[in-house]
Amino acid sequence: MPTKDVLTSADLTELRQSALGAADPLGIAAELAEAVEQGRLADPADAGRALTLAAEIAETRAKLDAAQRYADRAVGAYRDSTEPDAGFARALHARILFRAGRADEALAELTALRPLLDSQPDAAAYLSAALDVGGRTDLAEQWLTEAVETALRNRTTPAEGPAEDTTDATVTAEPTVQEASGLLFFLLQQRHRVRRELDLPHDQNDNLADRLENELFRSATTAAAEPGPEARLFLPQDEFDALLSRWPDLAEAVGRNWAEHRAGVQRELVRLTDLGRVGLGPLRGSTEGLSGYAARTGAAPTDESARSGYAAELAERGGQLSWPPERNEACWCGSGSKYKKCCLPRTRA
Repeated sequence: MPTKDVLTSADLTELRQSALGAADPLGIAAELAEAVEQGRLADPADAGRALTLAAEIAETRAKLDAAQRYADRAVGAYRDSTEPDAGFARALHARILFRAGRADEALAELTALRPLLDSQPDAAAYLSAALDVGGRTDLAEQWLTEAVETALRNRTTPAEGPAEDTTDATVTAEPTVQEASGLLFFLLQQRHRVRRELDLPHDQNDNLADRLENELFRSATTAAAEPGPEARLFLPQDEFDALLSRWPDLAEAVGRNWAEHRAGVQRELVRLTDLGRVGLGPLRGSTEGLSGYAARTGAAPTDESARSGYAAELAERGGQLSWPPERNEACWCGSGSKYKKCCLPRTRA
C-alpha cells in the first residue's frame, strides 16, 4: 500500500501487515524513514514504530546497511527505554549486528536487555530470536531458564527451611491457569521452544509449560462457549472503590483492586475480538446502577445473575465505551494515561 502524506498509528499497523507482500517493500521502508524525518507522522511518538518497521523490511531483504541505519534511528527515537517497543527495537538492532558479523556488539546489546525478561512478556520472544540469529541458542536457553526460576521463586511465599530447598518448593507450588496468561507462561513457552531446537531432554519445566498451555487452552475454550456480558462490565475507579466498600465479597468476581478489574475487562475484549466479535466495548456501570437493577429484579447485588442482567441492560441501552483506542490515544479506562502504557499491556499481564 502506498504511504500517505500523513501517517497515523492505524496506517502503521496496516503497513506492518502488508508491507512485505507489496511490490516494492524497500520503497515503503524508505518512505517510512522519510515520513519520520519530514515530520509526517500524525503522532510523533510513533517515530520508533515507523523506523523499526523500516529496519525489519530492510533486514528481510538482506539490505543490512539500510536496516542498521533505520534500526539506529529507531533506538534513538524512544525516549523511554523501558517501553516494550523500545526493547524490541534494540533487539532488532542486535539481530542486524549479528547478521553483519558484529557479534560482540550484538551480544553486548542483548545482555543489556536481559533484565527485561523479568518484567516484559514479549522480551522472551524477541531476545531468544535475536540470539538464534547469532547462533547463540544455547545462551538463550540459559537466560530463559534463569528467568523461569526467578519467576517461580517470586510467585511463591518463602517457606521456613534451608535456602537450598527453594527450587523444589517453587516446582511443587503449582502455578494457576491465571498465571498461564502472564509473564511466566511466555518464559516457559519460549524456553520450551529453544530446548526443542537444541534437542535437549524434557525436564520438569518443559512439563509445566505443556500443562499450563493445555489448561489455558481449555480455559479459553470454556470461556468462548459462555461469553457473558458481565465480563465487560466496567466501573470507573471511584465507582469500583464504592462497590467493594459496599459489597467486599464481590472482589473475587470483579477484581481485588482497580488494576485487576481493568485487566480483566481488557482481556475479555481482546478474547471476544479474537473470536470475531467486533464492535464490542466496555460496559460502563455504577454501584447505584447495579443496586437499582438488583432491587427491580429481586436479586442480590452480589449474585452473578444481577451483574449479568445489569450488563445486558447497559448493552441494550447503548452504555458501551468505544474500544480499542489508538495506541497513543487516552486509555479507555479514564486513567489519563496513553492506551499503550495503561490497559494495552494488561492484555498480557
